[in-house]
Amino acid sequence: MQHKARILVVEDEQDMLLGIRKILSKEGHIVQIAETGSIGARKVEDSLFDIVITDLKMPGVDGMQLLRKVKEVHFDTLVIVITGYGTVESAVEAMKLGAYDYITKPFDPERIKTVVRKALKQMALTNENIYLKQKIKEASGFQNIIGNSQKMHEVFNIVDKVARTDTTVLIVGETGTGKELIARYIHYNSPRKDKVFVPVNCGTLRESLLESELFGHEKGSFTGAISTKRGLMEIASGGTFFFDEVGDVSPPIQAKLLRVLQEHDFMRVGGTDTITTDIRVIAASNKNLEQCIRERTFREDLYYRLNVVSVCLPPLRERKDDIPSLAQFFLRRFNKKVGRKISEIPQDVLKVLTGYDWPGNVRELENAIERAVVLATENAIRVSHLPDKLLEAHIDSGPVFSGLSYKEAKHQVLDSFSKEFVKRLLGMSKGNVSQAAREAGMDNANFRRLMRKHDIQAGESN
Repeated sequence: MQHKARILVVEDEQDMLLGIRKILSKEGHIVQIAETGSIGARKVEDSLFDIVITDLKMPGVDGMQLLRKVKEVHFDTLVIVITGYGTVESAVEAMKLGAYDYITKPFDPERIKTVVRKALKQMALTNENIYLKQKIKEASGFQNIIGNSQKMHEVFNIVDKVARTDTTVLIVGETGTGKELIARYIHYNSPRKDKVFVPVNCGTLRESLLESELFGHEKGSFTGAISTKRGLMEIASGGTFFFDEVGDVSPPIQAKLLRVLQEHDFMRVGGTDTITTDIRVIAASNKNLEQCIRERTFREDLYYRLNVVSVCLPPLRERKDDIPSLAQFFLRRFNKKVGRKISEIPQDVLKVLTGYDWPGNVRELENAIERAVVLATENAIRVSHLPDKLLEAHIDSGPVFSGLSYKEAKHQVLDSFSKEFVKRLLGMSKGNVSQAAREAGMDNANFRRLMRKHDIQAGESN
C-alpha cells in the first residue's frame, strides 16, 4: 500500500501548478500549492512536508533559494526540482545542494508519478534504517551508558580504544554498575558488530548445565541428552562471548575456558571431536579475582588470560555527579512505559537521591525512579514516592532527631519538604493560590489546608 504523502508544489505557472496538484491528488496524496517561492518558503516554515516540488526559475525567491530554505528547516524533506529542457545544468547544481531528483518541462504526468514514488520508497528505506539502528542501539544498552564524571570519562577513554581491537577484556565492578552494558558497547563498536553478541551469567547456572550450555553435548552423553546440541561458544563463532560473573565458574570449567582462550577450540560434553571457534571474549566479575586466586578458587593462568585489558566501573556512590542525569534518563523511560508526563525531578527529590550511597548502584537507582513514577498520581514526583530506605538515610545524614522514633523523624522530614514545596509554588505563582494548587495537581481546598497546616499566608514565599 502506497504511503499517503504531504506534498507542497511551488510553481508560478498556474496551469502547471494545478496540473501537478491534480495528478498527485489522484494518487491519494495531500497536496498544497504555492504560486511563488516566498509563499512556498512560509508554508515550509509553518508545516512539515514529505516532499517539496519546486520550479527553479521563479521571480523573487527562486527554486534554488527555496531548496536551501527547506534543507535548513527540515533537512529530511525531499525536494524535487522542475527545470526547462535547456537548463538541466541548473537541476544538476540543485542536486549537489541536496535535491532528490528533477523533472524537465514539458513534463510527462507519468514521470512525476514515478519520481514521487521513488522518493517515497527512499523515505521508507531511510526511516526503516533509522528505526533498525535505533532498535540496535536500544538493545545494545548504549542509552544507559550515561556519565559526565571524571571517573566515567576515564572508563569511556579505555573502552573506546579497546573496542576497535579484538583484545580480551575483563570488566570489574560491583553488582548493578552496568558491566553488561559496557560489554555490549565494546561489541557494537568493534569489527565484530555485525555478528552475534552472546551473554551468559555464570552465577545463575549449576555446573553441569553451564558446561552443556557453553560447549554443547553429544547424544547420550548424560541422562536427558536425547540429541546432539551445539553449545553457545560454537554458535557465537565470529562474534563476542560475554562471561558475566566469571568468578563463579567452577575449576573444571575454568580449565576448559582456558583452552578456548589459548587454542580457540573445545570438545562437546561426551564428544571426542575438536571444534574450532572464533570468538572474542569479554568477562566480568563483581568479585576480587586476585583474592579468589589466593583462596585457590580461581585459576591464576586464566585470570591473566582474561585480564589483558581491565575496565574498572566505579560504584555510583563514587560518581554522584552522574545521579541527576541518570535519574532524568530513567524518568523519560518510565514516563513512556507508565504513561506519565513528568517533566522534571524536583530539587528536594534530587537532594535525597544524591545523598544516598546506592549499594545496588545504577540498577537500584533505576528501580527507585520506576517506583516513584508509578506512585506519582499528579504527574509529579514527590519525596514520599521514594523508597523508605532513602528517606531513612537522608534523616541519618541530617541533623540529630533526639528522642524521636524513625516514623516521627520521617514525618518531620516530610513536613519540612511539604512546607517548602507550598512556599515555593506560592512564590512561583506570586501568591495566586488557585494557580499554585493547579501546579501541585491539587484542588484549592486541599492546598489551602496545607497552607493552614504550615501557617503560610498567600503572600509568603520565602
